[in-house]
Amino acid sequence: MSLATSPGHVARCPLRSRHLRSGPGAPVSPPGAAMNVFRLTGDLSHLAAIIILLLKIWKTRSCAGAWSTARESRVALLCIVFAGYRYPRKVAVLKGISGKSQLLFALVFTTRYLDLFTAFISLYNTSMKLIYIACSYATVYLIYMKFKATYDGNHDTFRVEFLVVPVGGLSFLVNHDFSPLEILWTFSIYLESVAILPQLFMISKTGEAETITTHYLFFLGLYRALYLINWIWRYYFEGFFDLIAVVAGVVQTILYCDFFYLYVTKVLKGKKLSLPA
Repeated sequence: MSLATSPGHVARCPLRSRHLRSGPGAPVSPPGAAMNVFRLTGDLSHLAAIIILLLKIWKTRSCAGAWSTARESRVALLCIVFAGYRYPRKVAVLKGISGKSQLLFALVFTTRYLDLFTAFISLYNTSMKLIYIACSYATVYLIYMKFKATYDGNHDTFRVEFLVVPVGGLSFLVNHDFSPLEILWTFSIYLESVAILPQLFMISKTGEAETITTHYLFFLGLYRALYLINWIWRYYFEGFFDLIAVVAGVVQTILYCDFFYLYVTKVLKGKKLSLPA
């Protein structure tokens, strides 16, 4: 299996690739061949998206104590001065964030990076895998536990079983090697391509998205687009080609196309992203 230095698709190489498999792990590329500027910037874009989302969740909750009206502010001040009582604060909702998408991404990273226990590729690779896993579960924890009261579950209604079950079945039918680690890796690739659907469905249901949420989606989509360029680069300069990863990546990028258009035509011009009526 090739020991790629980037965690994005943690080095799997199809049997028909000219790179040789050495066992139930990742494919082995020539030293230093697996990393290029597109792959590196793709990883950094992915990391930026995760950090933006975590900051968005924390900022939204910490701003929950802001008074919604001047009248409430005056009433609160009177309560504090004369009764020593703090007026109940309004709790801001974590608007626009799909907890279901974050659960799917946590599942993606968990099933993809099981080779952390079986192989060491590089310090960069291991560090990024651990960061992705830790951040994904931290996000889930913030949404479903620490700030559960602020989670807008009424609009996060996508039926994720319609994604997980077909993806699980497909990973058993179409994979590079019928082994537990390889099937789980393939499952993660397929699932990642559609994991953003609950988030996009939530935006379509509410009809709008906060600016910081659109930045998160933009960097997530940019990561995938950069990985497509990375695969083209690797095909021409290394002879590397992974049909499963490429097809899943194309599907994922297509899902972002409408969003990219709205992002460029609205968000970058200082307007709020809202869907046409």
